[in-house]
Amino acid sequence: MPQRFAGTDPFTGRPLEFWVSDGVISMEEIAGAETAVDGGWIVPGLVDAHNHVGIAPGLGVTIDQARGLAYQDVRAGTLLIREVGSPVDTHPLDDDPRCPQFLRAGMHIARPKRYLRDYGVELDDPDTLAEEVATQARAGDGWVKLVGDWIDRSVGDLRPLWTRGQLDAAVAAAHENGARITAHVFGSDALPDIVGAGFDSIEHCSGLDEDLIDEMVRRDIALVPTLIQLDTFPEIADGADKYPAYQANMRSLYARGRDVIGKAREAGVRIYAGTDAGGTIEHGRIVDEIDALTGIGLSASEAVAAASTGPRDWLGVAGIADGARADFLVLDADPGEDLSTLRRPVHIVCSGEKLA
Repeated sequence: MPQRFAGTDPFTGRPLEFWVSDGVISMEEIAGAETAVDGGWIVPGLVDAHNHVGIAPGLGVTIDQARGLAYQDVRAGTLLIREVGSPVDTHPLDDDPRCPQFLRAGMHIARPKRYLRDYGVELDDPDTLAEEVATQARAGDGWVKLVGDWIDRSVGDLRPLWTRGQLDAAVAAAHENGARITAHVFGSDALPDIVGAGFDSIEHCSGLDEDLIDEMVRRDIALVPTLIQLDTFPEIADGADKYPAYQANMRSLYARGRDVIGKAREAGVRIYAGTDAGGTIEHGRIVDEIDALTGIGLSASEAVAAASTGPRDWLGVAGIADGARADFLVLDADPGEDLSTLRRPVHIVCSGEKLA
């Protein structure tokens, strides 16, 4: 039966009213609808813009296990995931209305022994990067992800994986195949070429400097800083005694990471919430990332927007709009005044079904 939802839009403070039928929102009244919600604050489904449903610690993930991880994210209010690299093709989850919506980047693209084993495609010949980018663009849903830097054990520290020419060709290949391109970057050395090549976004990015920040603003390169993942850097360093330069670098990146990302925000770099769930970060932690965003200078309302309306606009997936999939949260308080309300949603509505 069609249902009516009414409440307050926390971003505008205005009344919000819409109807849901067959999992889709209608802004036009549907005759005979029963009122499901009349009051509270209604927020578009949260967005985790850096998530790996196809990855879990010490586990070769099956599609059923990936489904369980997706459900875990949904229970936290995440109803749209940009899956930036997975060894498992999670497209079968698109048929499950209890799962979030997905936008995928195919598999990570890396070099041999320059990323986590068996997670991505490892290119023996780096000059084939553009060709592989085209392949992964066709396998994904509008995104491609490559590993921009990783530890090079021959030198004992983070080093870029690609030349500027290879990166230029990769960006061109992504765009020619209708995809946007992003890169994993922890440190500083890989950033000038990735920014200069005109990537669409950068993940982590704790090695920024002020000149690169200005160039990111000029080129409108988005940043997904994965702040709760940054908190793992000291532990990573503690386990790297064989590589003292890398160890010191990771500790330095941790020490300055929030400050430099805060400066990027102040300069106007677009910042979106992403948890890096999978691997060392548990699924279902989007609210922790929203909290962390307030630590780099975003207001509570801006942090919620960075995990809802902002990335939805960026990714081209409608929120509460006519014809959109019915994915939203009903809250008992204004999240712009009380972020803790996100941890106790009155209702999580996923594809039109109230799950909580």
